[in-house]
Amino acid sequence: MTTTATEDPQGRPARERASSPGASGASGAAVAVLPGVLTSALAWTDAHRTRFALPDDVLEPHTQVNATLKPLGELAQLGSTIRRTTVPGTPEHVRAGDLVAYAWEQVHEGALLLELLRAEPFAAYPYEIYAAFAGYGLRHEGFEALARPLTATRAWAHTEQHANRQLGLVNSERRVGVVTHTDAGGVLSRTWLGGLSEPWMFEGPSGYALTHTVFHLTDWGRMPDRVPKKIDGYLRTWLPAWADGCLESGQWDLTGELLAVAASLPGPAPAELLDTVWPVLADAQHPTGCVPETGVPAEDPSPDPYPFIDCYHSTLVTAFAAALSLRSLRQTDARTDETTPGRERHTP
Repeated sequence: MTTTATEDPQGRPARERASSPGASGASGAAVAVLPGVLTSALAWTDAHRTRFALPDDVLEPHTQVNATLKPLGELAQLGSTIRRTTVPGTPEHVRAGDLVAYAWEQVHEGALLLELLRAEPFAAYPYEIYAAFAGYGLRHEGFEALARPLTATRAWAHTEQHANRQLGLVNSERRVGVVTHTDAGGVLSRTWLGGLSEPWMFEGPSGYALTHTVFHLTDWGRMPDRVPKKIDGYLRTWLPAWADGCLESGQWDLTGELLAVAASLPGPAPAELLDTVWPVLADAQHPTGCVPETGVPAEDPSPDPYPFIDCYHSTLVTAFAAALSLRSLRQTDARTDETTPGRERHTP
């Protein structure tokens, strides 16, 4: 068993990383950094919550959805998952809930999404943003009254989109509580991941398609048992190599998404992978808590070392992945306590 000391994208010696999936063992390296990573990333997001605010002209045709509604929808989605994954009463749990409440206020408790749906009944994104709130228990009666007949149309069932995006729409329908327009299993088989593609064909776009396939399949990590056995084995085999490649090329955002995928698998957490990768991603996190999407981590000590658009998503993803990883590792520890002969459990 060997380890290799690689360099980070800035040319500095990085922490030693295992050259094989089982090299680091159950060292606890991930658990040592994860609470701080999660707390810092959420603190940065909370401090910049007004940057997620929607402009007054958000309903106008010229407004850029990717710069306005998309970030807010991601705040709602990832914030709600973090809230459900963290321990009630902890600062992280409370802060994540506050961020979701802020996002709900920004869409006027669903009324703004209803206006979007009226203006663009052919578009899926208002429904998908709404589903992020509905899955959390925040609902708008008027939105759902209009959405029901729209989602029953032939056009809705035959919207042309990539398979992983269609899987996302199926998951949104599940969250809202309506009959899905197609079978999730059939859609999964058409994805890059569902086809168990040759692992050496992995690159940026296929990587993001893969991660979102898992997120939609598992409802953003809430239902790991939805991952089929063959896909689980495939991911456990190849995630270490893909994550290592992302680290070496400074793809911090995709690294975070791969870690979230690893923590969304059924059964025991892939502790060796988490122990190997999390300390490196933690090193890329700025002292303020933000994480760049790509490239050389900034050494600028200022509160905003990156433009908001270049770090908000990777910072949210890092917090999301950290919350899922902590949950997965703790569940694995709990299983060990229950199955190890002669080990006494203590209940506080």
